[in-house]
Amino acid sequence: MRLKIQWLKVVLGFLSISGYSQSKNTIIPKTYVAAKTRNPIVIDGDEADASWNKVDWTDLFEDIENNVKPKYATKVKMLWDETNFYILAKIEEPHVWANLKQRDTIIFYNNDFEVFIDPDSDTFNYYELEINALNTAWDLFLSKPYRENDNVVLNDWNIPGLKSAVKINGTLNNANDTDEGWILEMAIPWASYKTSYFDKNVPVDKFWRVNFSRVNWQHSITNGSYERKKDADGKFLPEYNWVWSPMGVINMHEPEKWGYVYFSSKDGKDNFTIPQEEKVKWELYNLYRAQKEYYQKNKVWAKSIQNLTKETISVDGKILKPIVENHSTGYNISIKSPFSNQTFIIRQDGKIIQK
Repeated sequence: MRLKIQWLKVVLGFLSISGYSQSKNTIIPKTYVAAKTRNPIVIDGDEADASWNKVDWTDLFEDIENNVKPKYATKVKMLWDETNFYILAKIEEPHVWANLKQRDTIIFYNNDFEVFIDPDSDTFNYYELEINALNTAWDLFLSKPYRENDNVVLNDWNIPGLKSAVKINGTLNNANDTDEGWILEMAIPWASYKTSYFDKNVPVDKFWRVNFSRVNWQHSITNGSYERKKDADGKFLPEYNWVWSPMGVINMHEPEKWGYVYFSSKDGKDNFTIPQEEKVKWELYNLYRAQKEYYQKNKVWAKSIQNLTKETISVDGKILKPIVENHSTGYNISIKSPFSNQTFIIRQDGKIIQK
């Protein structure tokens, strides 16, 4: 319990600092077509497996907030079969160190690699996994993003059947040499994401929302051991956050910005294009964030789109006509898609309903 309280204080403190400030640049999520592997993958941290050699790396990770090139390279490969989602991460790091050995501790206090998964792309009920170079895992379930005050975080939720392995290209926790980095290989069972016994949740020729993050700290060496570096006042220097799909703000917990991973049954030879309906949802989330900012300033929800934006909203050349409806407990913003005539509604808690 002490760990959970401490961790929540960290999160809430972060949110109070970051608020709802957003990048003014348009965030376009990355995409990746994950091929289906026909051969079993041995989870040993070795990238030389024949199955991995057949698929491409993602783009190199970038800074979470802007397009500044990170100091060290990070890239990922993905595969799947009927049982598992396979992930291979290659992490350049001249000083590979870690000291957290207990599962479900706050792993991002070490340099780590993180996986975020939202199976149904609604930003609710999503999953996070963090692993350090000691192969210590922290897995948790979140009912809503942290921006919603009534979210539920299940820190004691574990991924049944998770397999992961780390291979160090160098020497772990040795301050006397320079390392190349580390490789993390994992198999996450689809069964971990089942919502009921009869749920058929293997995403064949479908996409899930996924993102990856790498936390990297400046370090100092004390008595031959690595530790996070502190400033002159004894406070830890801020970490670097490097991600696969850009966020535009120092906050991974905006699932609507995560990347799209399409699980191909055709050995990854599909050409995946982000559906136009998803782009309509992006605009709804922009209005949702504008409503958050409006409420912070005025203590009431905006009653018209003109209070939230003065610009014409469009997707792929089609003008959208959002409508705001206020009610006793919040608001709805609806948009009728010009592509399908379906209506999408976002509520004050960030949940999108499709009609």
